[in-house]
Amino acid sequence: MNIGFDAKRAYQNRTGLGNYSRTLIHSLAAGYPEHQYFLYAPKVTGLFTPTANMQVVQPEKALHKMFRSAWRSRFVTKQLAALDIYHGLSHEIPFGIHETGVTSLVTMHDLIFERYPEQYNPIDVYTYRKKAKYAAEKADVVIAISQQTKDDLVHFYNTPAEKIAVAYQACDPVFGMPVPGADIRAMLEKYGLPREYFLYVGSIIERKNLMGIVKAMSLLGDKTLPLVVLGDGSGYKKKVQECIKSHQLENRVFFLNDIARFAYNDLPALYQGAAALIYPSVFEGFGIPILEALWSKTPVITSQGSCFHETGGDAALYIDPLRPDSIAHAMERVVGDSQLVSSMRLKGLDHAQNFTAERTAAVVMEIYQHAIRTGHRK
Repeated sequence: MNIGFDAKRAYQNRTGLGNYSRTLIHSLAAGYPEHQYFLYAPKVTGLFTPTANMQVVQPEKALHKMFRSAWRSRFVTKQLAALDIYHGLSHEIPFGIHETGVTSLVTMHDLIFERYPEQYNPIDVYTYRKKAKYAAEKADVVIAISQQTKDDLVHFYNTPAEKIAVAYQACDPVFGMPVPGADIRAMLEKYGLPREYFLYVGSIIERKNLMGIVKAMSLLGDKTLPLVVLGDGSGYKKKVQECIKSHQLENRVFFLNDIARFAYNDLPALYQGAAALIYPSVFEGFGIPILEALWSKTPVITSQGSCFHETGGDAALYIDPLRPDSIAHAMERVVGDSQLVSSMRLKGLDHAQNFTAERTAAVVMEIYQHAIRTGHRK
């Protein structure tokens, strides 16, 4: 098969959507080298390195080079004729692709902007909705990264359930590689971090609920560990910092992005050095930091509901994200119960085996083959 991808985020995004794109493309190309893979990229950077069975496709005409975004969202359809499959890896497919005869798929990560539109710029909500609704309607197959996302597609867009296939995502295999203790200590010294700490990874926005952890720390006083925060924000971050100051926790919360430019290569060591990841988000499509922590054999404290039980399985401690005392109780358990921690580490690594890059690639390849066999076309 000739399989094409929207490769914008593989080349241009350093976080979740980019990691998903890079991991899936490489896993498919390595596991199924008999196929040819075409990367439709408006811009090429050093973030992604193609292999021998990949071909990069960029805008050719002067007008398309000038308006690369428009090329990706519309004009690229004229360059898809040789494909059997086109896969939009992040919520969108080119407008008009349903008229080309190419079988199209789209991965939908979440519809958080539909659940919490007040937390987004109204123009962004309009843009996200337009692209996502079009993709959900016109793609031949929709891939949801969790059952939660599938349920949301049915609820918000009335997407037929039989059109949606769930294919859990993987994370970078580097998180499953043990980091020597000396390297972890060197990383902590490099950034001026405490020897023992809880870890928060994610954007500092209201939905992800960093404030809940701070309030839990205020309840525990000196009985808990410091918190290291990897992520950034604006207005909500200022509110969190005001809360930290009001509870005199300035010396116990470390904002890594304010300390130094954090290197992605240090992230496995940061996870593996933590007493636990605390991820008290109100809602997610998958929650990739949970999976990164499980592979790192790091205990996870996360929320009840949403997708969290899918990602965390029986390995995590589940809390009510809207109750700081619930978060505080889980933090106390991790600090005070070494037997529990040992069990969580083993269960976490075992549950993580459900989310290997090879398994994700195998599921996605079967979806491709089924789409071709059944002749999905409008």
